[in-house]
Amino acid sequence: MTFEEKTIDSERLYEGAIINLRRDKVTVQNGTSYREIVEHNGGAVLAAITPERKMVMVRQFRKPAERVILEAPAGKIDPGEESLHAAIRELKEETGYTAKNVTLLTRFYPSVGYSEEKLDLYLCTELTAGETCFDENEAIDIEEMEIETLYQMVMAGEIQDAKTIIAILMVRSQVQEGIL
Repeated sequence: MTFEEKTIDSERLYEGAIINLRRDKVTVQNGTSYREIVEHNGGAVLAAITPERKMVMVRQFRKPAERVILEAPAGKIDPGEESLHAAIRELKEETGYTAKNVTLLTRFYPSVGYSEEKLDLYLCTELTAGETCFDENEAIDIEEMEIETLYQMVMAGEIQDAKTIIAILMVRSQVQEGIL
């Protein structure tokens, strides 16, 4: 039987620009315990498909992984910002593209064991190229890649970013079903 934990007390341990960390005292089946939880506003992930049916990808150095990562464009939702607005903004900032159609594909928790972060994955189609507007601390390379190539990279373990894997698998499924 599943036991639903109830919060007894909550303490903020750290407050940052992107994340906060809190420690909750919770009820568990045998008494009480503690859960450390990362608070995050969430983000928008972009499965942007060009008129040539290629997926727009970005490469950037990611400090936590200590390497350059190939990933779907994405960005955080600012406080008070709607997810859809963040998706449209991040698509333009990171890739230069604007999309005539932006459709929510799914919402998911990238790491439900310790973070309340939720990501919204958007399918972006009927793209128009334009100029990027990177944040001052971003260094991003943009690539357009065949969906099947990306799928093979996922299956070979060459793409390890969870949001990107989800985006590629969902887009490939839509291609196979004839939706895209």
